[in-house]
Amino acid sequence: MLSSWLENESGTTFPRIRFLLIYVKRGYKGKTMGQVIDKTYNGLKVPQGDKMTFKDGKPVTPNHPIIPFIEGDGTGRDIWKASVRVIDAAVKKAYGEEKSIKWFEVYAGEKAKDATGEWLPEDTLAALKEFGVGIKGPLTTPVGGGIRSLNVSLRQIFDLYCCVRPVRYFKGVPSPVVAPEKLDVVIFRENTEDVYSGIEYVAGSAEAKKFIDLCESLGKKVRPDSGIGIKPISKFGSQRLIKRAMEYAIERGKKSVTMVHKGNIQKFTEGAFRDWGYELAAGEEPFKTKIVSEETLWDKMDGKMPADKILLNDRIADSMFQQVLTRPDEYSVLATTNLNGDYLSDACAAQVGGLGIAPGANIGDDCAIFEATHGTAPKYADKDVINPGSVILSGAMMLEYMGWVEACNLIHEGLAKTIQQKKVTYDLERLMSGATKLKTSEFGDAIISNM
Repeated sequence: MLSSWLENESGTTFPRIRFLLIYVKRGYKGKTMGQVIDKTYNGLKVPQGDKMTFKDGKPVTPNHPIIPFIEGDGTGRDIWKASVRVIDAAVKKAYGEEKSIKWFEVYAGEKAKDATGEWLPEDTLAALKEFGVGIKGPLTTPVGGGIRSLNVSLRQIFDLYCCVRPVRYFKGVPSPVVAPEKLDVVIFRENTEDVYSGIEYVAGSAEAKKFIDLCESLGKKVRPDSGIGIKPISKFGSQRLIKRAMEYAIERGKKSVTMVHKGNIQKFTEGAFRDWGYELAAGEEPFKTKIVSEETLWDKMDGKMPADKILLNDRIADSMFQQVLTRPDEYSVLATTNLNGDYLSDACAAQVGGLGIAPGANIGDDCAIFEATHGTAPKYADKDVINPGSVILSGAMMLEYMGWVEACNLIHEGLAKTIQQKKVTYDLERLMSGATKLKTSEFGDAIISNM
């Protein structure tokens, strides 16, 4: 069972999940009502709508897509209630009855454990695979033991290799820096390799001893009481992540892509990440005609960047943390290894107001899951006080990913105006002079009224 895998602390890699092919009964009621999918997952019947499909790693969105959602644990319940109303209102305002989302709840986390006995039911995985695009609130993972991270599990199972974290400032949000508006970056974090790959052995175990003995046979001294973690970074994994970042920069007209790494110390993993990025840019279309490396810029162009080109450069990770504080407006798209991206995305979010308004997505070639970037904050659960901004903005990201840009823009406009009116939840209100404190639900209402 999947639960035994999730609870297995001695496992070393994530197994491949095989899904049975399920035949779908199709029927139509009118021209825009969508397919009648005669299925249930976790005992819940699929709503009438259409399935998302993918072509060349990009979504093909019907007018009435079925979108699975995971409510989330703790404050996830309050957050989702507000967020879904905002997303639906934006879609309706943008498209009227022509388009709509057919929401389908799937279980994960504490709600799944209570309902099915499983932390991550196989029916949930099957539904996410069937419908391709989903959104989730925060999920509980005990620290230091128990189940594996459900978030990491979903990324591994569906090969969601690209974690995308846009970080931008909304005018009026309290910030610890002087000019937060200068930071406007999109972080592409590799999501499946590095120390997050799940290859770990507890100190004193037979497996750890084997690795220590192997290291010593290769002339490397490791203390015998060490825990062991393996850091794989592959050419394949690195280049597909950097490719996504460069494609995004080209499509959106961004000025640069910066590879963030610790290659000065970890030369054959993070250093290779950097090298493989430059190799991809130099050898593959459209990158080799659209992108200019920093070395080429100074050696052959006298530092004068052509207006129709995108700069590809790299920065050491510790230097990058300084750069996003001291020279944030020099960067637009960042491509990072897994651990560095985890640190950097949260640090950047802190500069513009924190995780409460930081969206995120995990994207693969045939599946994408959009998510809250913060935790469950269980002490605030069911009190209708928490900031729903992270899931609301993740929903906006999802709409943009689906090609529904007009609805995405309405959410951004509604949120920006609400914050400028100083109508905010307690986390922001306590830091703002003259602000009106709103409940989670009221904040959602304000955003809708300001669209």
